[in-house]
Amino acid sequence: MSLLKAEDIAVHFGGVKAVDGVSFEVDEGEVFAIIGPNGAGKSTIFNLISRIYTMTRGKITFDGTDITRLPSHKVAPLGIARTFQNIELFDHSTVLQNLLMGRHTHRSTNFVEDILFLPKVRREEREHRKRVEEVIEFLELEAYRGKMIAGLPYGVRKVVEIGRALAMGPKLILLDEPASGLSVEESQEVAFWIEDMRRDMGLTVLMVEHDMKLVSAVADRVLAVNNGRPLALGTPAEVQSDPHVQAAYLGTPEEDAA
Repeated sequence: MSLLKAEDIAVHFGGVKAVDGVSFEVDEGEVFAIIGPNGAGKSTIFNLISRIYTMTRGKITFDGTDITRLPSHKVAPLGIARTFQNIELFDHSTVLQNLLMGRHTHRSTNFVEDILFLPKVRREEREHRKRVEEVIEFLELEAYRGKMIAGLPYGVRKVVEIGRALAMGPKLILLDEPASGLSVEESQEVAFWIEDMRRDMGLTVLMVEHDMKLVSAVADRVLAVNNGRPLALGTPAEVQSDPHVQAAYLGTPEEDAA
């Protein structure tokens, strides 16, 4: 069953066609990867799904709801969480505090109730803390719980950003280059976590990634894009062997690859 469906999506910035006529579906429980050279439009597709950018044309449906024109602040409550290519965390807050930020979509109390710290607020805070502690355990962040983000290694900060997205309790998680800047060992851990997200948490994963070893290890299907347009869709092996994909990555003329 399709959880996310993109139909002929496009966004043009003046004369630049950052994304131009891309269509795909992500099935519930699937790990779906988008690959392509730098500047191919991969992260722009994420920004269209997140509603950071407004589409020039096309339609995006999530879990049966048309989100094409939905305001960006209403996307996360539907069950879509994401990470960013450049880490977006609160540097002068702790790991725990950053993860608790991911629970904001589940807050049901108002300002007065918070000020008076009513029983409803206390119950909700306990539930938020419980969910966040489960994420900390899942990602093995116990040693960093009370540490400031600013003093943490890059690899740990990447994991914390994944954790904040997981703390939202999403149905679909968008991972924008989760292995970027990580060591081989850290990338292998990301692969294990993605598998566990699907198996243990029941999540659907849509990822943008350059690390083809990671893509081959975890992705069920892959969409290759270049210059904002789709090149190939299929299994990792099928897409990597596609001559047009090879041409885009190696820089050989497409007519020679056809």
